[in-house]
Amino acid sequence: MRITIQHVSVAILACAMALPAAGQTSPAATSSVQDQLLTLTAPLAAQLESSAAPAPQAVEQLLAFTDSDVKFNLRDLMEILRDRRHEGWVLAAYPDPKTGHPLIGAGFSLDLPAREHPQSDQFNSHPFLEPSSAELWQAAGLDSQRLRTILGQFDDRLAAWSRKGFRKKIQTLTPQITDDEATLLLRVSAIQAIYNAKGYCRGFDQLTASQQMAMSQLVYQMGVNLQEFSQFLDLINNRTGGSDMAAAPLSRDGNESDAAYWKTVQQSLVQSQWARLYRVRAASVIAMLDPQYDDEPGIAERRLGAMLRPVVAHRRTGRSAASLQLASDTGRSRKGRMGSTARRAKLRPRKKRKI
Repeated sequence: MRITIQHVSVAILACAMALPAAGQTSPAATSSVQDQLLTLTAPLAAQLESSAAPAPQAVEQLLAFTDSDVKFNLRDLMEILRDRRHEGWVLAAYPDPKTGHPLIGAGFSLDLPAREHPQSDQFNSHPFLEPSSAELWQAAGLDSQRLRTILGQFDDRLAAWSRKGFRKKIQTLTPQITDDEATLLLRVSAIQAIYNAKGYCRGFDQLTASQQMAMSQLVYQMGVNLQEFSQFLDLINNRTGGSDMAAAPLSRDGNESDAAYWKTVQQSLVQSQWARLYRVRAASVIAMLDPQYDDEPGIAERRLGAMLRPVVAHRRTGRSAASLQLASDTGRSRKGRMGSTARRAKLRPRKKRKI
């Protein structure tokens, strides 16, 4: 007998619903439910096949993920991505502030089509994986009909409220998925980011745990746009400078050449527009590229903070601004400006004194 993805998901969620009501659930019980939801790995995933039709290849590749594929803990990455300082956590479809496309959970896109993403690095045999939103939804074990229903409701609301009005109502929207289902969507998205991070970085397996997490976060946040960071990718993939060599094994012994190399890698991201626009988010990611980060996170973050400084806006107010405006209007030199009160008084017409 074959077990479908939907059946397993429903079984897990049924166990969660069988627990006491939210107001009576203990923290330990909630943690137990999360543990069950996050253990959908390769041993069980190998049994998940659709009884009606075989699962798409992209779904099978995502379900084949195991914890041993990375050096860091997947749950730690999920906690970072779920943080409100990043994408937020909304249990109803809402419009992306830039594109207007529907998002849910931790910024999961609901209507993306499958995309071709060819591997342009001839020295990296690892392919990219860009499935559709529907396939990722299926990989998370959720029902396809629910996705269509949510998209239909989103379209109706967007037409009635407009994008700006929609976003004002985000906090009042009735949840369309549960917290546990949003966690499943986040998990499969994080796995996709890890999978594609290996496509961007030849030496991914030689990176430290924090460096692997940093690469995965970059892919999660930027998607295919990471391809535009050519200087960063060249440094990551060609450490010795040769185009025919994969990244060399990384050292954590603190030697000067190793530290200088990774500082250069970090600097290539520090100078990007992404780092300037999303300074807090970028700072935490770029700091993880330090090979000593796992031993001394605080020192690595302070070192990065010295490299990534906020843009200082110089504002001129009061008399200085007025003088600058006057110079702009008259085109006169500094010496020729009527800056003093006495000189300005000469320009005013005098009133006749009444006798």
